[in-house]
Amino acid sequence: MNILQVAKQARVSTATVSRVINGTAPVSEKTAERVRQTIQRLNFYPNTHARTLGSGKSRMYGLIISDITNPFFPELVKNFEDIAVEHGQEVIVANTNYQLKRMEMCVRRMLERKVDGVAIMTSEMEPHLADVFSHRGIPIVFLDTGAIGARSSNIEVDYGGGIDLAIEHLASLGHTRIAFISGPMELKSAQVRHHAFRSGMQRKGLPYVAELVLTGDHRTEGGRAAMTKLLQMKRRPTAVLGSNDLTAIGAIGAIHQAGLRVPQDISVVGCDDIELSNFTQPPLTTIRIPRNELATRAFTALFAVSQGGETGRTYRIDASLVLRESTGVASRKSTPGKAE
Repeated sequence: MNILQVAKQARVSTATVSRVINGTAPVSEKTAERVRQTIQRLNFYPNTHARTLGSGKSRMYGLIISDITNPFFPELVKNFEDIAVEHGQEVIVANTNYQLKRMEMCVRRMLERKVDGVAIMTSEMEPHLADVFSHRGIPIVFLDTGAIGARSSNIEVDYGGGIDLAIEHLASLGHTRIAFISGPMELKSAQVRHHAFRSGMQRKGLPYVAELVLTGDHRTEGGRAAMTKLLQMKRRPTAVLGSNDLTAIGAIGAIHQAGLRVPQDISVVGCDDIELSNFTQPPLTTIRIPRNELATRAFTALFAVSQGGETGRTYRIDASLVLRESTGVASRKSTPGKAE
């Protein structure tokens, strides 16, 4: 089956069929519908490579994420792809696994596929790699890490606002000795969240205790290992904030393993609000980063620039606090190993 047969069956020219498929020029709705019905009846699948050669556009966007095993990212991918499909775009997903070397491979893959734009939803990004896209005129959108340019946008998540809400909530429950488990500190995202925690504690007039700030790996095992160390302290914290939900879930596991209770002995707060956080035992209080809004902003930024409608800009996303059952009044017990 080829485009000539579709045109013959629909009683239009091959140029009209091409316009309907690619959306490159206006076609009357009546004619367009007849062409679409013919395509469906004949089970015709357009040659995407040929379309790329003809239009100069691949109708594909790249989406680079950090960790496909972290539920935050599949939710983001789904939302991004849903919007892309509505606009007749395909999506190529690449996973860095938090590694710069993998990031270089992801960039090369996007260039080989001649994508029309790239959403870089990760912080494993060297400046020279971003330059590769800009030198080729490929629109890009970053998450918290990019510089604004003619064809580059940046999405800023208000982690500080979300973390302030979490600290204020814990303080209202009587917590003053609050620990923080960060992500790998070589990542910009981890640095941003750690800085937000430190600044938030200072703004609330609470002590920032360096020994209560440990480094995790954004995964459950890192959260479990860091929480185990916190539990071994002579004065352990009464509350802990994880840099993401997987870290917090790992911390809850360590607390349970030590024979302690959440939140009666230690309160736990996560960050991201992945779907799983509503089903932990107990359900996790967490800072919500809206994936649907993040995906919408990322796609909008790419689509607007690639269509020539506007230059790059900054998009801001607010965070909110979701209260569940993993936080409670600070423990005041004075038995050995207790915080106060």
